[in-house]
Amino acid sequence: MDAATLNGHLEKHLRVQTFPVGVRSLAPGEPLPKKAKRPAKDLGVKVAICQSIGFSRRYGWTLAFAGEDLSCPIAKAAFGFAERNAYYTSGALADGMYASCREAGARFEDALTKYEPGEVGAIVVGPLSRIDFEPETVVVYGNSAQVMRLVNACLFEKGGSLKTETTGRGDCTELIIRSHRTKEPQFILPCYGDRIFGMTGDDEMAFTFPFSMAEQVVKGLEGTHAGGVRYPIPVYLKYQAEFPKSYQDLEKLWSGGT
Repeated sequence: MDAATLNGHLEKHLRVQTFPVGVRSLAPGEPLPKKAKRPAKDLGVKVAICQSIGFSRRYGWTLAFAGEDLSCPIAKAAFGFAERNAYYTSGALADGMYASCREAGARFEDALTKYEPGEVGAIVVGPLSRIDFEPETVVVYGNSAQVMRLVNACLFEKGGSLKTETTGRGDCTELIIRSHRTKEPQFILPCYGDRIFGMTGDDEMAFTFPFSMAEQVVKGLEGTHAGGVRYPIPVYLKYQAEFPKSYQDLEKLWSGGT
């Protein structure tokens, strides 16, 4: 199944408001897709990674970025594009904001999944419907009901539960690095930066799964749809409403009552 075909199934069953996105981590020296824009060169600005995903899911653009394209220090460090020096590892970035002290802040940095320095040359993101590269990971933003449908789809064949974890911070590392490392689907709570710079709404969350699971996810979406689990979620309408007393009195008059 190619990316565009998968996109069609996702849009049919989920009706998401923004484009599903494909992500690939490129090895050093690996050529960039022809369609890819570089933020610093082509847009004239440095961006956060959540912004890049926002360009893809809202504008339909393919972007490729490395350290020179990034404005977010946390992302540059975690993705291996800048040195994880003593100031970074001390917890200073989270201290007083997310953490009560530097020791707690250091644990926040430790908890982020990371690429090793030099492990990747660039990251490329683009809308599944029109990308010119094979993605490793699929990222879908939606409301909690749409994300629930993806959980349903991933568990359709095997049952059980889907496990994920979050720090509420640095969700770009979860969307891209952890998804790449684990090769497992996960649902993701957008972080503060994603809401500010990526403009993710309060009613949105994200879901990722390996592109290699495309057929399994589509089979799960179709199977659960056939079983009656669908989006939009149907509301229960087969009931008789109760109205105010004055309305009921009018009904009694019509029926000859007193």
